[in-house]
Amino acid sequence: MIKHIVFFKLKEPTPENIEKTVQVLLDMDGKIPMLRSLTAGADVVRSERSYDLALIVEVDSLEDLQAYAVHPVHQEVIRYINTVKDHTLSVDFEV
Repeated sequence: MIKHIVFFKLKEPTPENIEKTVQVLLDMDGKIPMLRSLTAGADVVRSERSYDLALIVEVDSLEDLQAYAVHPVHQEVIRYINTVKDHTLSVDFEV
């Protein structure tokens, strides 16, 4: 199993923008067949080193991760994220 984790820092991290972006991420759930689990949420600590929100996705294999990356629903989310993000970080690892 592969765990895909992405951290997002928004250009304008207002509570409304963070909430909307979390919802956009959560809306992928159930629409991309290769996703085994999907979790997203806003940072609650809000320290200087914190990112604003995170996405955690689990898939069965690297092939499924690659299929997720190009899936039309995911591509639509990426288009939105590109309009609101300042920076992202990601890590993909085997569980």
